[in-house]
Amino acid sequence: MYIYTVKPGDTLFDIAQKNGVTISALVAANQLSDPYKLPVGLALVIPGQSIRERSIVVNGYAFPGISDIALLGALQYLTYLSVFSAKTRIDGTITELNDTALIRKCYVNGVAPVLTLTNQRESGGFSGDIAHAVIADEEVKTKLIQNVMEYLDRRNYFGLNIDFEYVREEDRTLYTQFLLDFAAALRRVGYSFSVALAPKISQEQSGLLYTAHDYAAVGSIADKVIIMTYEWGYTYGEPMAVAPIDKVRQVLDYAVMEMPPEKILMGMANYGYSWTLPYKKGTAARPLSLSEIPQTAYSQYADIRFDDTAQSPFFRYYDSAGTEHIAWFEDPRSIEAKLKLVSEYGLGGVSYWNINTLYRPNWAVLSGMYGIEKVFGQG
Repeated sequence: MYIYTVKPGDTLFDIAQKNGVTISALVAANQLSDPYKLPVGLALVIPGQSIRERSIVVNGYAFPGISDIALLGALQYLTYLSVFSAKTRIDGTITELNDTALIRKCYVNGVAPVLTLTNQRESGGFSGDIAHAVIADEEVKTKLIQNVMEYLDRRNYFGLNIDFEYVREEDRTLYTQFLLDFAAALRRVGYSFSVALAPKISQEQSGLLYTAHDYAAVGSIADKVIIMTYEWGYTYGEPMAVAPIDKVRQVLDYAVMEMPPEKILMGMANYGYSWTLPYKKGTAARPLSLSEIPQTAYSQYADIRFDDTAQSPFFRYYDSAGTEHIAWFEDPRSIEAKLKLVSEYGLGGVSYWNINTLYRPNWAVLSGMYGIEKVFGQG
């Protein structure tokens, strides 16, 4: 496996001939909806023999409504599938998910299903108030742990992932104790336990996303730690790469000093955004599915460029009204660059947010570089 960047005048026939592969193999590996429309600068995966250094752990977050096409296209490349999400209520109860069929498909395909527990409101959005209600009251916390354990057993989950965000700074110690209590309950019956953390670069980092997340403590408690190394470019932020590699490195430089590297699953973004220019604070970017990028760039007569500092692709275009836009996203080059960090830092693996949209080039790059650890064989 290697990566080829489309040049002016290239056709898929020429690229296939030049690289000794079939057109059908290129179309399949790169999920090309129209193989005759290749924007200049598009990165293509050239299928071929791969030399894998080692096997790694791969987690993918998925919502229960994921299509069979996206799910079955991803399962062979996953160790864990984290179902998102059971939402915590302030009384210690949780919302239930339409997850039975999803769990069954995981086991059939040799993937361990994991329940993700969040402090999201039922209407959406993370809530520090919900987190405080369940971690500050011993009775409510005990009730929550009991309810989660019962749900894991009833639905036949393999483990639990906790993703609590916007936890108050003053609740830092309480949150750590909350994780300790959960870990003890889970380990008594053999469940796996992972925790998602915001991307910090220092212990003293300020901000509601960061202050309650104690890297050293969580690293000692959890089996795996998912670090959310994405969303520098986000819906209501200014235009920039979603996961610029220089920013990801800063997080990993700090993380490996606070916890065993082999416990870390580096976050990988499976999406992009398009912003309207000139950017106005508070305006929303439009989410982009990675599979739609080639068609979008070609239809807008846009050349795809690559930022060497961020190691991320982007393109500018004008819509039918003459308004300028810029799109930042992930492609095989940016995916390969980030996956190399797994070996460089000695990490345990990666975690994808999220796999609800299928992007085959990602799986081609991943499987070309690493084997995938499985916790049990396929059924």
